[in-house]
Amino acid sequence: MGNFTAYLKTRSFRNNLLGAIGTVVGLLLIAFFSLRFYTKHGEGLNVPEVKGLTVAQAVSKLEELGLRYELDSVYMMDKPPGIVTDQDPDANTFVKANRTIYLTINTSQAPNVKFPDIEAKSLREAQAILESYRLKLGDTTYKPDVARDVVLGALFGGQPIKAGEILPTGSRVSLILGDGRGNEDIELPNLNGLTIDEARFSLKGLMLSLGTITYEGAITDTANAVIVSQYPAVADTLTKVKIGTPINIILSNKPKQ
Repeated sequence: MGNFTAYLKTRSFRNNLLGAIGTVVGLLLIAFFSLRFYTKHGEGLNVPEVKGLTVAQAVSKLEELGLRYELDSVYMMDKPPGIVTDQDPDANTFVKANRTIYLTINTSQAPNVKFPDIEAKSLREAQAILESYRLKLGDTTYKPDVARDVVLGALFGGQPIKAGEILPTGSRVSLILGDGRGNEDIELPNLNGLTIDEARFSLKGLMLSLGTITYEGAITDTANAVIVSQYPAVADTLTKVKIGTPINIILSNKPKQ
């Protein structure tokens, strides 16, 4: 023990100790600077803004900076085709050279989607379903029904459409809804003496429909022909009808005396 203690006090031990410490420090410095050189610490660039550019412009800009890219696509009706709609990482993000930038491109052709089953759904439910299928709500019209704001049918391009039929993504779908007044009775109007346009206007305001149109005698001026008879007709025994009831009319150029 005494000899070991004496050795620790010798110059030779101190030199060996200092040499070992220097070696360790040297190895650590070599590893540190080698790692900085290997990873190019502090070297990089800011990602450029390419959203809104065409694909060709965006690719050219990235390649000039030594950045790689990958493309994905999406369809958006309100944006022109062939432009970058999104990028990842975002503009001005600091990245290493050769980093991959992910670009989303707006395609020119809308993908198709199956029309969902929205019949008997409420207007709010139907709108949420349409949006989840990337379809848009168009016009809404009402027809007599006991249920209020419940989907009775759907139209695309003015034609009825059923669940499962194929539509382009982003299509606008119009809905026919119940008015909640299907069981109500209203006063039956007297259409005699009105033209067909005046009758249509009157019936629409009362939520009645125009039924069969027939003509009496030679009709030389359809626009000015007037109604000389209707069915059902206003009578002491019939003054009210259900909403949506069709009214049949007879037109003549000679008003009934």
